[in-house]
Amino acid sequence: MLHALAAFPTQLAACYGEFPASHVHWAPADWTGIPSERFTAIEQLWHVHDVEIDGYHQRFRRILEEDHPFLPDLGSEALAQSRAYASKDATEALAGFRAARERTVAMLAGLDATQLARTAMFEDYGPTTTRGLVHYLCSHDQQHLAGLQWLLGKIDATRSGIA
Repeated sequence: MLHALAAFPTQLAACYGEFPASHVHWAPADWTGIPSERFTAIEQLWHVHDVEIDGYHQRFRRILEEDHPFLPDLGSEALAQSRAYASKDATEALAGFRAARERTVAMLAGLDATQLARTAMFEDYGPTTTRGLVHYLCSHDQQHLAGLQWLLGKIDATRSGIA
């Protein structure tokens, strides 16, 4: 899992690089079927950035330091609005995310079996372990990569005149 986590910033940047500059803020008329939150491409980047730092960094710290903590959801849509994701810079998001993910991988690389088995209650997911949080983070990565791919598919249909 650490290899997948370490590789993701490059995958995210490559996928985002496929977006025409004219479409980084584009939103489809119909969001039916999107495999992630209903975020534009730039909003997807900032969401992944903030979930890494304000979500998973804090979750991993708490599960390792506290006895069976409750790990709350961040409220993705409200966070996107309050932090004005749509008005932010993609280069900053990608660089900040890459640095944050490097910290995540470094933190996780040194954990032993006892630390990986520590438990928590994760809002909307239920009981989990540190190892489970790693899997949820990998899942979150793939969810947002899929969301970007979905947006690219919608953009292509629109630009081709078939949508």
